[in-house]
Order: sequence, then structure tokens, then C-alpha cells
Amino acid sequence: MESLPTTVKPERRARSKPLYTSKPSIFMAFFSCLAWLYVAGRLWQDAENRKLLASLLQKNASQRPLILSVEDKLQVLGCKDLERRIVEVEMDLTLAKSQGYLKNQLRQSGSSSEPSRKLLAVIGVHTGFGSRLRRNAFRGSWMPKGDALKKLEERGVVIRFVIGRSANRGDTLDRNIDKENQSTKDFLILEGHEEADDELPKKAKFFFITAVQNWDAEFYVKVDDNIDLDLEGLIELLEHRRGQDGTYIGCMKSGDVIAEEGKDWYEPEWWKFGDKKSYFQHASGSLIILSKDLAQYIYINSASLKTYAHDDVSMGSWMIGLQATHIDDNRLCCGSVRQDKVCSMV
Repeated sequence: MESLPTTVKPERRARSKPLYTSKPSIFMAFFSCLAWLYVAGRLWQDAENRKLLASLLQKNASQRPLILSVEDKLQVLGCKDLERRIVEVEMDLTLAKSQGYLKNQLRQSGSSSEPSRKLLAVIGVHTGFGSRLRRNAFRGSWMPKGDALKKLEERGVVIRFVIGRSANRGDTLDRNIDKENQSTKDFLILEGHEEADDELPKKAKFFFITAVQNWDAEFYVKVDDNIDLDLEGLIELLEHRRGQDGTYIGCMKSGDVIAEEGKDWYEPEWWKFGDKKSYFQHASGSLIILSKDLAQYIYINSASLKTYAHDDVSMGSWMIGLQATHIDDNRLCCGSVRQDKVCSMV
């Protein structure tokens, strides 16, 4: 039996095609490799730099503090000894303020014949370079001179004309005062103060400072040289007030604050006195009396005491914050018509 013919398909043999790589691909791979190496190198270098900087900062931080203390600064400036002395002085001043007087005994000076006992009063007559005729008039009227002045001091009352120094130290003005003082021996010369009309508040401060340094008295009295004094009447008034601490005595007044520049009694710092522009109560500048403790307060705190345009206002501002007793005595109103007043205008 014949079989049917079959068709046999020939087997296809798999043929492998050869691999071909284009030249652009080779170049791209090469440049990619170079870029990777470059970036890796930069990253490694940056890491090394950061590590080096961190070590340097840590080393510097360990060698010095980030914030210097006050003690370190003083040590650097070489001020340790000065700091110690400042602390000691502050402690002394704190003690003086708490006790009302200085730690050390007040130096007794002035004339060699002055008594060591406490005086009743030191009276400072504030004068100027051009007031010699007025001083001579006082020496012949209410103010003792020569031996009579010494006898008054034995009673416990010291009187001195108070004056500063010329702006041109050692000039004719200063020499004339020195010559006058050699003859009369009745001056208290404020060596650290420059005599000027616009420096009267500072002069009042310097007077109390110098008077407290030179004499130990119950009272310290500031008097202008445009008034006559009933000296015995003033002594009697002070005798009656002996032993009264914290006393601020005078002819008390207030008055308007002058804010217009160019007018008499102009106050440059008028705005500090409130909307009504009225001064607080204070003793008239013609005659002001302070007890010993108040005068010593000025001495101790002189560097921080503010002065205004007028001496009586300045002194009133110093007293207003203290435990001071304001005593308004009409006998000290020199312009009044009272018969028993102790002062009168020249």
C-alpha cells in the first residue's frame, strides 16, 4: 500500500547575530565614568575639609570661653586691684549712708584755734569777686571781725565768706581774694569750684561738702550776701532747734516754672516739673539751714545730686526725697515786714 507522500519542512537552524556596539555609546560610557570619578573626588575632598574645620573649631573652643565673664575682662584689662578698691569704697559709703555720717571722724580743720567740740552752726555767706565793698560793710555791721570773730567761734558759731576760684586760675581776681583773706581770715575758698553766676547751684553743693569736711556742727547755714542778718536772733533760733535731726529750715515758697527762654528765672528743664509748671515747696535761697545729717547726705551723695538752674530749687530737690522735716519759719523771710525777723534785704 502506498503511503501518502508527506511534506517535510526543513528545520530552521538558529543563527546568532553578531553583537555590534556603536561608537557614541562607548564615548558616553567613558565620559559618565569620568564624571562619576570627579564627583566622588569632590565629595571626598569636601568631607575632608569639613572634618578639618570641625577639628579646628573644637580646638579653639577648648582654648578660650565663648563668653568672657566680668572677672575675665577685668583680668585682661589689669583692673583687679582697682575693682577691689572700688568695692571697699562702696562698702564704706553704704555704711556711711546707713549711719548718717562718714565712717571715719570728720576732719576738723580751718583755723588752728578752732575747738574740737561740736559747733552750733557754720554760716557761709556766699559772695563774689566784685562784692568787696559789701563784705566790708558786713564786717562793720552784723558780722564780727578780728578778735570778735574768734570769740564768736568760741561760742560755737563759725562765719565765713564763701567764694570759688577764677576761671583763669591765679589771675588778679584770685590774688585779690587771697590778699583779702590774709588780712581778714574770714574766707572759705572753694578750690574745686569755678566762680560764675550760672554755677550758683554747684557752689551751694560745694559749700556744704567743704563745710562738712572742715567743721563738725549742729547746723550748716547758706546765706546770700544781699541780706543783713540779726546774728543773735539767728543763734537763738538755732539754739532752740538743737538736737533736731533731718531739719530743713527756711522761708518756704513755690512759684511758677519759667519755660520761656530769655526771661528772668528761666528753667531750661522746666518740663521735669509737670504740666502745671509749678515748683515744689523749697526754702528761699537767701537763707537756708540744714541740720548736720542732711548736710552730710549732700557730702556723701554729691556726685549723683542733680542741679537745676537755681540753687534753692536744686537744694529743695535734694531734700524732697528724704525723711526731712520742712520747717517754714517766717522769721527767715527776709522781705517780710515782721518785726522779729532775723534777716532783711540790703
